[in-house]
Amino acid sequence: MIKEYRTISEVAGPLMLVKDVENVAYDELGVIELPNGEMRSCRVLEINGSNALVQLFESAAGINLAESKVKFLGRGMEFAVAEDMLGRVFDGLGRPIDKGPEIIPEKRLDINGLPMNPSARDYPNEFIQTGVSAIDGLNTLVRGQKLPIFSGSGLPHANLAAQIARQSRVLGTESKFAVVFAAIGITYEEADFFISDFRRTGAIDRTVLFMNLADDPAIERISTPRVALTAAEYLAFDKDMHVLVILTDITNYAEALREVSAARKEVPGRRGYPGYLYTDLATIYERAGRKRDHEGSITMIPILTMPEDDKTHPIPDLTGYITEGQIILSRDLYRKNIKPPIDVLPSLSRLKDKGIGRGKTREDHSDVLNQLFAAYARGKEAKELMAILGEAALSDADKFFAKFADEFEKRYVSQGYETNRTIEETLEIGWDLLTLLPKAELKRIRDEYLEKYYPKKE
Repeated sequence: MIKEYRTISEVAGPLMLVKDVENVAYDELGVIELPNGEMRSCRVLEINGSNALVQLFESAAGINLAESKVKFLGRGMEFAVAEDMLGRVFDGLGRPIDKGPEIIPEKRLDINGLPMNPSARDYPNEFIQTGVSAIDGLNTLVRGQKLPIFSGSGLPHANLAAQIARQSRVLGTESKFAVVFAAIGITYEEADFFISDFRRTGAIDRTVLFMNLADDPAIERISTPRVALTAAEYLAFDKDMHVLVILTDITNYAEALREVSAARKEVPGRRGYPGYLYTDLATIYERAGRKRDHEGSITMIPILTMPEDDKTHPIPDLTGYITEGQIILSRDLYRKNIKPPIDVLPSLSRLKDKGIGRGKTREDHSDVLNQLFAAYARGKEAKELMAILGEAALSDADKFFAKFADEFEKRYVSQGYETNRTIEETLEIGWDLLTLLPKAELKRIRDEYLEKYYPKKE
């Protein structure tokens, strides 16, 4: 029998204290009934003896301490899953908001998931084609990887996220591919952009969208990525799909965590974020991966905006420790109208070597990748030297590399948000760019590949 309590003693922001409770557990869901009959949801955040500190999913406005009632439901927060989720739009708590019918669930899953046994993990080694040259060619995404995008305020990470969601696919496999897209703390304008873009291109048919808006409560913001990952785990490990999870914006998630932590009067860590920020982010990121004896997998692209473009800020800093690399967007390239403005030199995919080469992309991929990186780095140095000393101070070789750097940004990195390049097209553009350099400078490519792939001039 579910007990009702009329012992609410205090409400402070998103938190409420209920006294004299019995057999109530951490993370248990509750329902608050207001005097006018309105019902609001909450969950238990902390138990101290017979006192329960609960977190409100909705506003605290109108809660009368003497007349409001609370009852606890004896279970944690769950999400009803079924394959019918594909093509649907939900809010941050998993309720449909697209005016479609309610989902008839196959099962209900706890949104916190079950930790994946490390010994049951399979190593990520299959190439995922995003259609974006700067990622596919130089910072390759591998199935089961966690590869975040570090952006800045005002940079077009939303366009890049939508492009990756539309275009991504696993090559050489018959397994089904799905996208779980979770937008955390975004504006109405951004939400409309994502929904209309997916509908316009037909990508929504293989996508599950979760939309948490900026005016939704902080607690919903904290639940959104967990609900989305619960949907992804069901599609991957119950339905054997390759699932790409895109979470944007992790910074909004961390801000909500800080808000709740401050309301709980916890001792703050770096820049006011809770000391457990690293652990909390890890509980999200580590739900990606592959399991032995399972066809499906979860590949994750978290997107975060770095406050003041600062890579040492706690959110990008801790994210970099947990994930396998990062794609960094550059404000300088954005000003040059490079679309997408991916800065390939500080970007890194730690698993790229595992997903490229013969049988995966093409045998020459690794050599072309290394040569393009080296040539672009030298070209950037030459351009910096030219800005200080003038073009006359450059050697003939440096002038070639400076020209290469400009052409590389224009033709390889910049492709717009509608162009979907195959890995073969990306490699051919790379080879074409290398013809701008003297053949003697191509020291990172094996002779056999130069002979086979170097473009023959008419």
